Amino acid sequence: AYFALQVIYARRKYKISPPETTGHPEFERIFRAQERGEPQPHQDSASLSPAGVATVCGLLYLYTRFKYFQGYAVAAQGRLGPLYASARLLWLLLGLAVAGLLAHFLLPHSSAWVAGLAQPLQLLAA
Repeated sequence: AYFALQVIYARRKYKISPPETTGHPEFERIFRAQERGEPQPHQDSASLSPAGVATVCGLLYLYTRFKYFQGYAVAAQGRLGPLYASARLLWLLLGLAVAGLLAHFLLPHSSAWVAGLAQPLQLLAA
C-alpha cells in the first residue's frame, strides 16, 4: 500500500493522469520501483512463518524491498545495494527451506528426537 500511495502522490505532484506511465523522470523511477516490487508480497508472506531465523530473514527482506523502493525513487543507482541485499536474503531463505526439508525427511523421527525439539518450545510457552 505504501508503494502504491507513493505512485499516487507522484502522479499528483507531476500531473500525470492514469493510465500514463511516462512523464517526469522522478515519477518514472517511483512508478518502476513500485511496479518491480509488486509480485513480492506473495513471496514475503511465506517467509514470515514462525520459524525464528526465517522470520527474521523475512522481515529483513521486507526492509530491503522498502529500501529498494526508496533508493529507486531517488535515483536508479540507489536501488542496487538493497537489490543485492534482498537477493542474498532470498538465497538464505531458500537455503533454510532446503535445510528444513532435508532435516524433515532425512533425520530420524524417533520420539526422543521429537521430545528434544519440543522441550525448548514448551519452556518458551510457559
